[in-house]
Amino acid sequence: LLIGVRNGRLCGEENIFLVFGQAHRDEEDKLDFKGGNVHIITSKEGWDQKIAEANRDGKTVVANFSASWCGPCRVIAPVYAEMSKTYPQLMFLTIDVDDLMDFSSSWDIRATPTFFFLKNGQQIDKLVGANKPELEKKVLAVADGSSSK
Repeated sequence: LLIGVRNGRLCGEENIFLVFGQAHRDEEDKLDFKGGNVHIITSKEGWDQKIAEANRDGKTVVANFSASWCGPCRVIAPVYAEMSKTYPQLMFLTIDVDDLMDFSSSWDIRATPTFFFLKNGQQIDKLVGANKPELEKKVLAVADGSSSK
């Protein structure tokens, strides 16, 4: 696995690179989840609200901790958005680790993207990296588990 570092966080890349300094933050730098049903989490309160909603509705949550500067995060974003349309029985969330640093740290995010799978607010699975086949496999597994109820 090849890893890059920016602002003290790891990011899997095609090539190893090191970048130090502040992430450039423009609106066009945001990850593109257009066309999907991905809920962008911008606060701890927003997270709590969506987790409560998922628990109430019996939905499994797929939470994507990512960063706008992370190449693999950008590559997987449209795949994630498409999955959110394909599996409406799941709730898809995304959290920008730079926007919610303390919250992301509380989840021990060491690389981006990192995906957590939560049922009733509890972690049931995790995937680190933008591995499309593995993400699809894990999402399908939790979707099958959700639809069997």
